[in-house]
Amino acid sequence: MLPTDFQPVSNRAAMRRQFLRGAGAAVASAVVIPRWASAQSGSASANAPIGPPSTVTQPPRDFSRRGAPTTYFTDPDVLTVDPAFDGLRQPNAPIQRLWTGALWSEGPAWSSVGRFLVWSDIPNNRQLRWSEDDGHVSEFRVPSNNSNGNTFDYQGRQLSCEHLTRRVVRYELDGSTTVLASNFNGKRLNSPNDVVPHPDGSYWFTDPPYGAQLYEGTVDAPGGPANKAGRLNPKLGQPPEIGSYQRELPTAVYRLDKSGALTQVAGEDLVPDPNGLCFSPDFKKLYVVSTGQGPGDTIAGGKGDMYVFDVGPNNTLSNGKLFNNFMIDGVKCGPDGVRSDVDGNLWCSSNAGRRVGYSGVTVWTPGGKLIGRIRLPEVCGNVCFGGPKRNRLFMAASQSLYAVYTATQGAAPG
Repeated sequence: MLPTDFQPVSNRAAMRRQFLRGAGAAVASAVVIPRWASAQSGSASANAPIGPPSTVTQPPRDFSRRGAPTTYFTDPDVLTVDPAFDGLRQPNAPIQRLWTGALWSEGPAWSSVGRFLVWSDIPNNRQLRWSEDDGHVSEFRVPSNNSNGNTFDYQGRQLSCEHLTRRVVRYELDGSTTVLASNFNGKRLNSPNDVVPHPDGSYWFTDPPYGAQLYEGTVDAPGGPANKAGRLNPKLGQPPEIGSYQRELPTAVYRLDKSGALTQVAGEDLVPDPNGLCFSPDFKKLYVVSTGQGPGDTIAGGKGDMYVFDVGPNNTLSNGKLFNNFMIDGVKCGPDGVRSDVDGNLWCSSNAGRRVGYSGVTVWTPGGKLIGRIRLPEVCGNVCFGGPKRNRLFMAASQSLYAVYTATQGAAPG
């Protein structure tokens, strides 16, 4: 028999096909289904993933610009849990990663006049802007005072919650900046987190203590609750006026009247460590996320769930109750930011940690029923509706910005 190199072409081709068939069978028999595969199909496993892979779907999905386009009619990571969600998801609309390169993305807000999205990269002390016309991303405000939540009011003015300065500001149309709130009853706010506008001209915001850490703001002055031993220097790397604050207030939800009067509408006895918030489309209900224990807390802290309150004609909250504990398939999908669509459904960011396949967005009816999920390969911090028709959901997720078109619209600007 001739050596292989001298076999006739037809014989060599046959031998090669036989070899590949044998090799394929050997590989197939050696394939091990990863433990996190169950999370991709929406079912939980007692053995949750130890280390998250870089993709969610199977076959692996590449969100980068090098990745192949989505070839499915419906995106495989936009999941219908209840048929009610089918009317809200947009067929033939893929999840797109618009940009990556942040340290912790938060506070997306849509400018309907400028047709751009602004969001916070908190640890990098900057706000970023994504322009719809060409997809360009640029630094919008540097420094941003470690801003977290952003929104636009009914006059098109941007509102920002600043961790570093522990205040809420408004960027006026003439280019000036107005400090809206920095103190309550003569005491400094903790670190305003998220803010929403009301048609009556008021602004409602949450004030947990998460900005009292080096990564997202700065700690208390020595002796304060978030720096009791005084070993941390809050002045390092900061302007000279920063570093003298100490935590003075419990966590709370506030309403700032258009006249400038600040009122506490919910204390930490009702919502410990309040975070994201939004109104129902008719402004008769307020939804408030309650997250975990923050720096300097002397309370147990929130449990990663959300509460809903009735909003009275005198702007008081009543009948507070748990909206949902955000346990899905035995996995805690902790919310952070939340937005309502025009039908009152709640679109909530999801932090499931290493439970791959559960971070992203969860969608709920006004009655608290889960109807849909959007899976992202990163923990999602906050969401907003935007685009010219306000039918595109933008998702600020860890280091990246994602977007997907929907078949509904956001209920409010910003």
